[in-house]
Amino acid sequence: MLKQHPNTPTHLFLDDALYFITGAIYQKRHLLVEPELKQLLLSLIEKNFQAVGWQLKDWVILDNHYHLLAVSRKGQDLSRILKGIHGASASPIRQKTRCDLPVWWNYWDYCPRDDNDYYTKLNYLFMNPIKHGYVTNLNDYPFSSFSSTLTQIGREAMSKQFHTYSDYQDLDDIYDKF
Repeated sequence: MLKQHPNTPTHLFLDDALYFITGAIYQKRHLLVEPELKQLLLSLIEKNFQAVGWQLKDWVILDNHYHLLAVSRKGQDLSRILKGIHGASASPIRQKTRCDLPVWWNYWDYCPRDDNDYYTKLNYLFMNPIKHGYVTNLNDYPFSSFSSTLTQIGREAMSKQFHTYSDYQDLDDIYDKF
């Protein structure tokens, strides 16, 4: 099912589908600098996905946006999930940062078409803390599922994943990144 409203991104609601989701802070302000706000956001993400039976696979939370990879159960639940996350996090973020403007801008979703598309998005998600200059080693960034995924699949498999699906960036020195 396709849902579209004026001035908002088009959303495609598919059951049992993989989604790459991005949520962004209004005007790209760095409102999530404090670790407790990132932790709150992660807790709300996990709670809202679990409540409707979606599987949260991988995630990264940065100072002004986040990326998620998740598997839907019912695609139409996506709007409800994001409203729950953004609605419950807006007030604590406003209080902590003393901002008057809206906290969240919107969300964007995309369904990867194949393994190449999926792993390219996953690598992009993992590399975001380096891309934005937060760390030089992915294991040093606590607000990402990278470390747990690395523990699950191992260093060799992770390196192979980055090299096999490296469409967006040259990763010759990937071993230096984790």
